[in-house]
Amino acid sequence: MIQYEWRGAWVVAAQGSYDMQSIKPLADALTTAAKEHPKVVLDASGITFADSSLLNLLALTHREAALRVAAPARQLQRVLELTGMDTVLEVRDTLEEAAA
Repeated sequence: MIQYEWRGAWVVAAQGSYDMQSIKPLADALTTAAKEHPKVVLDASGITFADSSLLNLLALTHREAALRVAAPARQLQRVLELTGMDTVLEVRDTLEEAAA
């Protein structure tokens, strides 16, 4: 996982699969980012699998900061749509749009 500041937003670039067993490092990164930065962007382009653990984390982070999800891969985009989270979260097609 890579983290950096870009265009006034704190970007957390996640890679791989996220479920109950693997969510902790991403949860720690997003929790810290939400406490320290008003705008947080999750670069989701590298997420290959996500379950309800990630959805819960996104909802919690959304409460703490202006969270935007950038470039979700097809599986994550489908999960966001099926659960209605795409209407709650700010989901953008590109990192540039999310950081704007």
